[in-house]
Amino acid sequence: MTEKQNSKELRDVLPILHTPFTENDEIDRECLQREIDFCFEVGAQGVCSAMVSEILRLTPREREELTLLMVVAAQDRGPVVASVGAESTKDALHYAEVAVEAGCAAIMAIPPINTALPEKALWDYYTTLANRIELPLFVQDASSYVGQEIPARFYLRLLDEYGPEKILFKPEASPLGPKLSEFHELTEHRAQVFDGSGGLLMIDCYRRGLTGTMPGCDMLAGIVALWNALKAGDEQRAYRLYFPICALATLQMQAGLDGFLAIEKYLMQKQGIFKTVHRRQPYRWELDELTRAEVDRLWEYLLAVLDE
Repeated sequence: MTEKQNSKELRDVLPILHTPFTENDEIDRECLQREIDFCFEVGAQGVCSAMVSEILRLTPREREELTLLMVVAAQDRGPVVASVGAESTKDALHYAEVAVEAGCAAIMAIPPINTALPEKALWDYYTTLANRIELPLFVQDASSYVGQEIPARFYLRLLDEYGPEKILFKPEASPLGPKLSEFHELTEHRAQVFDGSGGLLMIDCYRRGLTGTMPGCDMLAGIVALWNALKAGDEQRAYRLYFPICALATLQMQAGLDGFLAIEKYLMQKQGIFKTVHRRQPYRWELDELTRAEVDRLWEYLLAVLDE
């Protein structure tokens, strides 16, 4: 395999970028470059956009801009995966075409979230993307915090139709572990599967079979170290890393997507990667002082484990 092909390989740790904003509510290009540099410096395989990129709160122009900026900033150090899910197939195709033109390695799509689609409409949505766009397609079920659950049998249909190199999966429906095992059994372990949810169930999911993980960037050094420990079979180090990561992700999960965003951006600023914790309005949850203090304690615990 050539060096260029290696740079497009979809595996291991592919973090979801948080979109940094200036105080004027514009995408902060300098901080985005710093974030992407940080990802590769700590050992990520590539970078992605998705729900914690605040994709659903960006304007159409900003979504296109973010895709282009990611590819430019990554400088061919690894694959770039663009989130293209939208409320219409036409919009999803448009964002996917932008990703192709920008030089992305793959696209990722959640289903439309404003209505619970019947399976035929869901099939038409994903197969149109698969047929019209040459890139691999991550089918994302983000129903733990947004949208509808995608049935396991639907994944199987896509896998049978297009194969595991074309169709990859990021399931995030509860209960994730049992559903992941059911999915692998159904597909005879042919599928390439990535977990998310900030590392909350990462060890359990790894044991059940993962190609990689797609966490946020806030705890990325810890996530990379945890992934490497799991691959090396070092369970003691894996659990020492996992406990603070899991505790932090639990604090994030309590307020859904807004909880992830508030705490993740706080940690990005704490590490000097972001200048602000600015999030797109409207949102329903703020980081209160007692939660912030607990985040700080757990963060110091994680740093201590990383220094061992």
